[in-house]
Amino acid sequence: MVEEITPEAHAEYQRIHATGDFAELKRSYLGFVVPLTIAFMVWYLLYVLASNWATDFMAHKLVGNINVALVFGILQFVTTFAIAYWYAKYSSRRTDPIADSLRDQYEQEIER
Repeated sequence: MVEEITPEAHAEYQRIHATGDFAELKRSYLGFVVPLTIAFMVWYLLYVLASNWATDFMAHKLVGNINVALVFGILQFVTTFAIAYWYAKYSSRRTDPIADSLRDQYEQEIER
């Protein structure tokens, strides 16, 4: 089921899309997401590559039966949750106020 968009709603969206606030929202979002996505993918690929080609290093025991591979694996989860927390804080401080303002403008114009 496709929601029909009125010409007025589309025109208002186009107007908001052309504003500086929308450009700032997009720049702020991409400025956070792109570098962190790249960093996390490099970190993940390091783990995968080390698991395949640095098996002696990954098998090195640190404490008891805990080896480097296990620590790296657990750090993947820690990193994921840390990035999600960091994004939530960043978003609530930087992007959410702009997005809320733009949504309010859009809704006010559409209700007229």
